[in-house]
Amino acid sequence: MADKFGYIYEDPTNVGQITGSTPYGTYDNDTSFISESLGMCKFVSRRLGHPVMQLEFNSGSIYAMFEEAVNEYSQQMNHYNMKNWMWNSYGSENRKSGSQYGNNASASMGTGSFEPQTPSMGTTFMLSEQYGQAALVGGNSTLYSGSITLSSSKQTYDLSSEGNFESTIDSTDRLEVQRVFNYGPSSISQFYDPYVGTFDQQQMLDNFGMGNVSPAVSFILRPIHQDISRAQAIETSDKVRKSAHSFELVNNKLRIFPIPKDTDAGDKIYFQYYKRSELRSTSNDSVQNKVSDPSNVPYTFITYEEINSAGRQWIKKYTLALSKELLGIIRSKYASMPLPNGEVSLDGEALKGEGREEKTELLEELKTFLDSVSLKEQAVTEQEVADANQAVLNKAPLGIYIG
Repeated sequence: MADKFGYIYEDPTNVGQITGSTPYGTYDNDTSFISESLGMCKFVSRRLGHPVMQLEFNSGSIYAMFEEAVNEYSQQMNHYNMKNWMWNSYGSENRKSGSQYGNNASASMGTGSFEPQTPSMGTTFMLSEQYGQAALVGGNSTLYSGSITLSSSKQTYDLSSEGNFESTIDSTDRLEVQRVFNYGPSSISQFYDPYVGTFDQQQMLDNFGMGNVSPAVSFILRPIHQDISRAQAIETSDKVRKSAHSFELVNNKLRIFPIPKDTDAGDKIYFQYYKRSELRSTSNDSVQNKVSDPSNVPYTFITYEEINSAGRQWIKKYTLALSKELLGIIRSKYASMPLPNGEVSLDGEALKGEGREEKTELLEELKTFLDSVSLKEQAVTEQEVADANQAVLNKAPLGIYIG
């Protein structure tokens, strides 16, 4: 066991002693941290009884506790930011991992303050893209186009062998057909056609209330819902009374209605499809090397210079608690000191317990405060204030209107 008298505390007098004295040198380039270290040593040593009481460690131990306290504060702030903002960064912001200490420029992280973020709906927006993909109006998968060439009197077509595809298809690919363009003429053209109004069409015009108007030269301005109702009536009539244009898709077999005629031969029916391998893929090039979990959110150690007075006060108290614990551990190695007429017992265990208790209380205090100012709690508070204001307004007398 080393001689405890080899480690006698003395107040540092030169800031040049600090650079390179901390275990990791995280804040070696932070001038505020360096200048604060002198005052931190005096604060901790005086609270531990120096110079009346001798301390069994040197100033380098206090530097280490100071660095650890700032790192702990930085960690709690980063946890707070992750709770509020990580889902905005998930899959969109470049990930960062690793560590940087002192002047190690080859590593990827160092010190830096967290900048405010603009809310981007985060995963809500990503989820909406998938809903858009299901509705054929967005998403990450490519919607391809394909076609089949009609033959006279042939109703069923095998997409795997007869289809013409925009993308490359091999034997292992499976398709998910989303839309088949096999529609009849637009119903709106059947009552706004400039050539209707004679013979068989006259009865339809009478039913639509347009028997006295020539649609070729004039129109009646009616509410839009009447046009929609007429279009639906025509489509229903075509479906019931005529061979409606439709299709049936089973496995790779596409059956179209009505059966193609000689005049249809050579025409094409188009369809849109996804490749299942792309549609069901859980990986995407656009999210490669992006934030995937709390371990690679690009947060660094907070710059000490930008920590406000409230944060610095917490750091002072936490540094003192760490120093008490360390001094208690050291003194526990020397349970008692022999004297000429007896021995004296040291307070190592008491200091250890006191330091650990203060650490726990400080961490709990900080976590409680950060939770109270989170975005979730802010929304709850705003709701409570709004409800309280409404309750006050409900008690206000209402004016009496006399007409």
